[in-house]
Amino acid sequence: MPASGAVTRSTLRQQIADALRDEVLAGRLLPGQEFTVKQIAEQYGVSATPVREALVDLSAQDLLDSDQHRGFRVHQFSLADFRGMVEARALVVDAVFRELEGEHLAARAQSTALVSVRRRAEEATRAARGGDLNVLIGYDLRFWRELGALVANRYVAEFLHRLRVQAWVFSVPYLREETADRKWLWHGHERLVDAFTLGDVSLVRTVIREYDDHARAWAERLETPGSSRR
Repeated sequence: MPASGAVTRSTLRQQIADALRDEVLAGRLLPGQEFTVKQIAEQYGVSATPVREALVDLSAQDLLDSDQHRGFRVHQFSLADFRGMVEARALVVDAVFRELEGEHLAARAQSTALVSVRRRAEEATRAARGGDLNVLIGYDLRFWRELGALVANRYVAEFLHRLRVQAWVFSVPYLREETADRKWLWHGHERLVDAFTLGDVSLVRTVIREYDDHARAWAERLETPGSSRR
């Protein structure tokens, strides 16, 4: 019985953390917004313990800031933070693919897991072209996580996933503020899967560089003179 209770609490803790992360990614919890353990516990109708544990987990992922006296608030990433995320992501991913030979990548591409990755790619591409953030974010994160699991060890894959969540947290307020910004949504997921399926490491790296350059170009746009976005 104690073991079962521990599993239940752990599951509830993860469910709360996932729900709050989704609230941030959906733009319903905005950067700088403050709340307490009590408020979240009442909102979800649960006890304070799993809520506190979930909030601590999200703080460890740099999605929340904790204050001993004021509770928690959604972390506000800066443009410099976003650029740092893109550069860190680019360095790690490039290093991963530099270590892979074409035949090695081609062998991985035969995995049945790639079928799932392609489905994610198709949905993400469709959502990006349609400017549907709510659908895109979920599929984009799943796409990169599943693709990363095929080529990197779990520690690297988890690090990259965390960076992508943080990058979305930074981007969402800007993208929701002005619909015109959604033309900046990257939609090369299917092209990347095609390159991966061919086992062409060079083409994979080219597509990923385009993806990173796309993010850098968007960051430049946010910093253009006269822009209210910072």
